[in-house]
Amino acid sequence: MQGSRFAFGPFVLDPDAGTLTRDDAPVAIGYRGLKLLAALVGRPGEILGKAELMDAAWPGTAVEEGNLTVQIAQLRKLLGPAGDAGNGSGEWIATVPRVGYRFVGAVERLGEAKRSPLPPPGKPSIAVLPFVNLGGDPEQEAFADGLTEDLITDLSRVSGLFVIARNPAFAYKGKATDMRGIAHDLGVRYLLEGSARRAAGRVRINAQLVDAVSGEHLWAERFDRGLEDIFAVQDEVTARIVEALLGRLRAPPPRNPPSNPEAYELCMRARKLMDDSPRMAREVHLMLTRAAALDPQYAEAYRWLAMNHWMGWVHWGGPTEANREVALELARKAVAIDPDDAGCRWVLAYLLAYERSFDEADAEFAKAIELDPNEADTWTALSDIAVLAGRVEEGLEHIRKAFRLSPFPTSWYYLTLGQAQYASRDYGAAIETLRRDETYRTSSRRFLAASLAQLGRLEEARAEVELFLVGNPHFTTRHWAETEPFRDAATLDHFVDGFRKAGLPA
Repeated sequence: MQGSRFAFGPFVLDPDAGTLTRDDAPVAIGYRGLKLLAALVGRPGEILGKAELMDAAWPGTAVEEGNLTVQIAQLRKLLGPAGDAGNGSGEWIATVPRVGYRFVGAVERLGEAKRSPLPPPGKPSIAVLPFVNLGGDPEQEAFADGLTEDLITDLSRVSGLFVIARNPAFAYKGKATDMRGIAHDLGVRYLLEGSARRAAGRVRINAQLVDAVSGEHLWAERFDRGLEDIFAVQDEVTARIVEALLGRLRAPPPRNPPSNPEAYELCMRARKLMDDSPRMAREVHLMLTRAAALDPQYAEAYRWLAMNHWMGWVHWGGPTEANREVALELARKAVAIDPDDAGCRWVLAYLLAYERSFDEADAEFAKAIELDPNEADTWTALSDIAVLAGRVEEGLEHIRKAFRLSPFPTSWYYLTLGQAQYASRDYGAAIETLRRDETYRTSSRRFLAASLAQLGRLEEARAEVELFLVGNPHFTTRHWAETEPFRDAATLDHFVDGFRKAGLPA
């Protein structure tokens, strides 16, 4: 159902946007009602059990059946008579005694609403599509993905290019390639696609650069080299693309590639598993520790290890002085090994901000942007820090830039956007952002609860607090306020006020 809209009678329901219209006019519908209606119209004519419907509207929460009865009654009142629905009761939603409910009447699935075109970036723009693993061996999938990610990183460090980030590019992995459609969705003109095969110590790579507007192939080449030459091949592909797009050969600043193939592969696997669950974090920790032991001069391993320690410190029972010190030490080591890696710089900047070393953090953020203006993660992290410093409009500008570079981002981008929208007192927008599937089940619920509370929707706010505390049982507002890198007292007071109204523990 994701991406679809549904038309019935004079109504159009867009579950993703969270909207219901009647004859193109907005209808005020509550969150629970919207979820119930989406479940019912998504399967018209089918009987949906009460338990299934309650799970759709109150996921992960035990509620009384009477809550469902009340919501169904409110939906019927909101929708009004169904005209020729043909169920005898004149209602859109029919009751099946002792079982559940079903939606009656004709429903037309309209498909996804047409997206507005993204603004042109004003410079040559490119997305690197996931390279196809020609070997067919699932064990080699990480190699093909790692090659794609490294090419994205190398190209994004060229200041004359606009380069789409990893996450939106990988949204097309394994799907049929519609070059023009992909370019439209991502707001770019050029696409790089290719394939890779690794076997018996050798690697074969095919790559081609396509102008998605004209369909013209600007450059294509095949590389058949020893595995030890993989980084030289990446450098050559990058240089050829830059030459094709900018009219000159120009390489990004030299990097510090790993010297151990096993360390490289461990790091590639670990960065795909970076997650905010304790079990996954422990697994990632072991992989990255092994990578650093195999190649002590591999900066990226230390960078992700720093984040691994930091996530443990912030989210699961911290902060502990030991984890804070280790995370910061690892981030400094990563920058010392490879000072030209923007990823290492922004991670260090972020941790420095949490240590209240604000001047040093600001300098590291500035250096990260200078090295790689296309690194969407940098702009997202910088948005977080700017908002907590009271520079809310600046924070909104940064997160918008991150979304332009990464149109289909991961959950923490939505959390950061929702936090900025709350800080700007745009509570309705914050609620819409933080209820998206991408972020709804994360710790962003605390900002969702605060936004609801500020609009006086206290029952919904309390429900979100209850869900948030299931995954964060030790949370207190005081501890959060003490550990977040606030630089502006008024901004801090605004967040604390929302948490208090929502009922989060003091």
